[in-house]
Amino acid sequence: MKREEKCVVLLSGGPDSSTLAYWAKDKGYEVHALACRHGQTATKEVECAISIAEKLGVPLKVVELSSLQETLTGITSARDETVPLTSKFRLIFFSTAVAYAITVGARRVFYGAQGSDPEHYHDWRREFQKSFQTAARLATHQDIFIEAPFAETRKSAILKLGLRLGVPFESTWSCYLNGPKHCGTCTSCINRKEAFREAAVPDPTEYNE
Repeated sequence: MKREEKCVVLLSGGPDSSTLAYWAKDKGYEVHALACRHGQTATKEVECAISIAEKLGVPLKVVELSSLQETLTGITSARDETVPLTSKFRLIFFSTAVAYAITVGARRVFYGAQGSDPEHYHDWRREFQKSFQTAARLATHQDIFIEAPFAETRKSAILKLGLRLGVPFESTWSCYLNGPKHCGTCTSCINRKEAFREAAVPDPTEYNE
């Protein structure tokens, strides 16, 4: 990799994508972060993405996609407070990230899939990554790379890496709900708790339960 090669990082505001952004900068990339408002219940995701980008010192583009919520009613669970975002909506994020990469002159799009993700996240699989990369290249006539550097790394190992890189985990958000604290009981909160325990990394998160 050439020094200061540009990349786009899909930054959700969670610990995985935040660690990914810090990793990319540590590797010498010129990081351009991208976050999306899509009508999600947990609007703190974007607030945390903004905070992480500021702390890392990288530009962040926040894209407004909430107008698509009505159009996608029935095929996305983004407004369901107990269910994570479906892959059908995330496809839009990838397309937006590719378009943004072309705009800023980046050849790589990094996203935070990791080895502890459940199997129902079909777009986290290698097959999807390769297929979407092929589609992006056909559409743009450019050598775009769609990569998930942590795809085979457990969440706990990512937390250990983030600790080494100085990721401010207290500024990240995992909960499906909104509020001053993580609920502590949704699937994402449970996974977050378990990962911190497994990693033996101090968990700075405030939970309701």
